[in-house]
Amino acid sequence: MAWLWALIIVSAVLAIWAIGIERHLYVIRRESIKVLPAGSPPIKVLHIGDLHVAPWQKRKLRFIGKLAKLAPDLVIDTGDNLGHRAAIGPTLTALKPLLEITGAFVNGSNDYHAPELRNPLRYLRGPSEVGHSEKLDTTRLVSGFMSAGWLNLNNFAGQAVVKGLHINFVGVDDAHDGLENLVSIRSNLEAGAKTKIAGDLTIGVSHAPYLRVIEAMNHAGVDLMFAGHTHGGQVCIPGYGAIITNCDLPAKYAKGLSSWNFGAKTMILNVVAGLGHSIFAPIRFACRPEVRLLELLPKD
Repeated sequence: MAWLWALIIVSAVLAIWAIGIERHLYVIRRESIKVLPAGSPPIKVLHIGDLHVAPWQKRKLRFIGKLAKLAPDLVIDTGDNLGHRAAIGPTLTALKPLLEITGAFVNGSNDYHAPELRNPLRYLRGPSEVGHSEKLDTTRLVSGFMSAGWLNLNNFAGQAVVKGLHINFVGVDDAHDGLENLVSIRSNLEAGAKTKIAGDLTIGVSHAPYLRVIEAMNHAGVDLMFAGHTHGGQVCIPGYGAIITNCDLPAKYAKGLSSWNFGAKTMILNVVAGLGHSIFAPIRFACRPEVRLLELLPKD
C-alpha cells in the first residue's frame, strides 16, 4: 500500500503544480535570427498568440498589458485571442498599448466560436475535430485590430515599413477549421509585388502550422513564418518535450524555431506556445505559457 500512497501524493503534487502554479508562470522567450538584408537595422518582433482570454484572468491580462514595455518594432498575433464569450472587451483593453505599434494578425477557431467541453484524451489520437456551437462577435475583435492599424492577414496580404525596411506580409485564415486559402498565398504576394515597393523581407502568418500551410508558404517565397495553435504541447514530458501538437506538425517542432525547405529556399518557422488554454483544460506542465520576442538581424 505504501507505493499507492506515494503515487497519490506525487499525483497530487503534480496536479497542484500544473493547475495552480505553472499555467500562471508567464515567460518572455528571446531569440535572434539572421534574416534581414546585409546592413539592415535590427528589428524586434513580439509574437503573441493563443491568449485564450477569459474575463476573470486578471493576472494574464496585466501581463499582456505590460508587453509594450518591451518596445517591439512589430507585433505578430497568431490568433485564438479569445477564450470566453465575454472576452472581447478585456482582450482589446489589454492589447491597447500593443495596438499602437505596427502589427499584423490572423484568427484562430476560438476567435470565431466559444470554447466547448471536450475529452482531453481525444487529443492523443490526433487533431481535434471541427465542431462548434456558439458563435462569437468576431467582427468586433477584427474591427478593433484593424481600426488601430494592424494588418488583417486572414487570406490576405499587406505591406508595412518598419525601421526603413519594406516588409511583405501574407497570411491564411484558420487552417485547423479548414478556412485557409492556400492559393491566395502566392497570388496575394504577386499582386502586391505588381503594385507596391519590393519587400526586403516576406513574413507569413498562420494560426495553425499544418504542413500544407508551411509548404505553401515556403513555395511562395516566404522568409519567416509565424504560427501558434500547438500550445507547445501544453502537457509535456520533462527532458523530452511535447507529445502532441493538435495538427500534423511533428511534436519536436511544437514551439520555437525550425527550418523548412519544400522549395528552392529555406524558410524559418517560429511557433509560440501561447499564454493560455481552454477554460475546460486549465493546465500546463513542463510547458510554461509564453510570448516570443525575436530580434531579426542582418545576414552575414
